[in-house]
Amino acid sequence: MKKFWKWTNHRIRNQDSGEEVAQRVLELYGTIAEESWFDDDITPQMFRDELFSGSDPVTIWINSPGGDCIAASQIYTMLMDYKGDVTIKIDGIAASAASVIAMAGTKVLMAPTAMMMLHNPATIAFGDHVDMEKAIEMLSEVKESIINAYEIKTSLPRRQLSKMMDETTWMNAKKAVELGFADDILSDEKLSSAAEAYEFSQSAVENALVNKLSARMDLKALTAAVGVTDKATEKQGRSVDDLMERLKTMKKYI
Repeated sequence: MKKFWKWTNHRIRNQDSGEEVAQRVLELYGTIAEESWFDDDITPQMFRDELFSGSDPVTIWINSPGGDCIAASQIYTMLMDYKGDVTIKIDGIAASAASVIAMAGTKVLMAPTAMMMLHNPATIAFGDHVDMEKAIEMLSEVKESIINAYEIKTSLPRRQLSKMMDETTWMNAKKAVELGFADDILSDEKLSSAAEAYEFSQSAVENALVNKLSARMDLKALTAAVGVTDKATEKQGRSVDDLMERLKTMKKYI
């Protein structure tokens, strides 16, 4: 059985509630191939059964050069019909038919290094001029159906989308977000949630403490605070030098 998709289940921690929640992950890596979609083993119904076997939010990772546009259209339709949230994450490339599937996402995110590509559908035709005319008509209708998906996601004019396909348009993540094909760029959660960076110098901390003490009380007040006076220190065998030694000892444990 040759499948171009793979399902996995994960448990992730909800950033708002802190609770672990189930997350279904679908990987679309490689060509969306007709031979692994319409043959006797792999069918659209199999994909549908796997997709609708749950209702949890789905995350779909895409790295695909495209493939069969009919298979992509069916996957797009199934994802649009899915009741749960569908998050598309493009980590490599979403080209041709794969870009159509990406348009089904509730949210579409792209890695900073990812690419998206749009172009006109293509086919191989054989026959006389009547057959060629039918092939052209079929390609025109396929193109219009693809534009439907792009238009729903981006709200761009159909004429602009058609021109982008005519010109085989490549977009990086920033351009895709700017034009509405993607919603945001994938960020590194470790960086965004990292604690504030800091540094300190031990000697600086010690000096600061001594300066604070010196500023807040004079030596007499300081000796009184530890239960001695200038006269008493001499009688009890404690001098100002002894007091400074005690301060130095205190600093070692700060």
